[in-house]
Amino acid sequence: MTLHRSALLRSLAALCLMPMLAVPACFAWGKDGHKMINHLAVTSLPASIPAFLRSPAAVDEITYLGPEPDRWRSPAEPELDAMQAPDHYIDMELADRIAPLPRERYQYIAKLYAYIEAHPDQAREMQPTHIGFQPYITEEVWERLKSAMRDYRQLKAAGKDTMPVQQAIIFYAGWLGHYVADGSQPLHTTIEYNGWVGPNPNHYTTSHHIHSQFESEFVHDNMTDAEVRQYMKPVEPIGDEWTQYWAYLNTTHADVDEVYQLWNEHGFEGKGTAESRKFTAERLAAGADELRNLIVAAWVKSAEPVPEWHDHYDKKDKK
Repeated sequence: MTLHRSALLRSLAALCLMPMLAVPACFAWGKDGHKMINHLAVTSLPASIPAFLRSPAAVDEITYLGPEPDRWRSPAEPELDAMQAPDHYIDMELADRIAPLPRERYQYIAKLYAYIEAHPDQAREMQPTHIGFQPYITEEVWERLKSAMRDYRQLKAAGKDTMPVQQAIIFYAGWLGHYVADGSQPLHTTIEYNGWVGPNPNHYTTSHHIHSQFESEFVHDNMTDAEVRQYMKPVEPIGDEWTQYWAYLNTTHADVDEVYQLWNEHGFEGKGTAESRKFTAERLAAGADELRNLIVAAWVKSAEPVPEWHDHYDKKDKK
């Protein structure tokens, strides 16, 4: 990528200002939903996955780690919060303006700034931190998991101690679960994340309580593992994980209107309605299915050969 010096300086200045931009402070699914998705995913792993990852201790740890990135959003750690808050969402209406999105985070940022340079009137809403990095953090953590699984295979084949890498794999699986769960919550894929903005022909609520009432209060009061598990599907193989994950996000995004329709029908009050309970359980089940399938895909793909380091970097563009 090449940029004129002035454009590069403007981009760097904007990057420095990113933490100052307002970003959504909503926490997808709350701690209950995140723990439920991680627990359901890991307890439905097939027998082809190493036993240590299916052990009671691993299940407990992965379940605990479901809400972990939300624990990093405390005002007691403001720099950490500012850095990773945009990892929890993607405003797909805005991201679609630069479709197709590149696979790498910094290429995505560069493409957004190129768009801003061509459309300066859209500069604020097209800032990377405003749109979010949700699929990028998911891909990056998934690749960490795959890398650790490859190390596990190599150590086990050599008859060496695998306990340290087992601990890393468990952490990465739990960490990955948080973002995959975020990706199953429709309000984490849209500019309409907490009350409708802009033209509103359907008279959807503009209340800033819809996000938390749906994903936290309603889930806490009504959802159980048993209710969600009935909507889970069998393991599905994943080919290209980036392409598949985008299809998953698009499916989630298609449900934004239904969240608002159910709210208008008082579906997230008290025990809710049959429709709202089914919808919520299906969204949680989709997150559990996706996490389980991604863990299985990481294990399968960890057996694939990788290029030598010098071959890899010989093919990289020189910077």
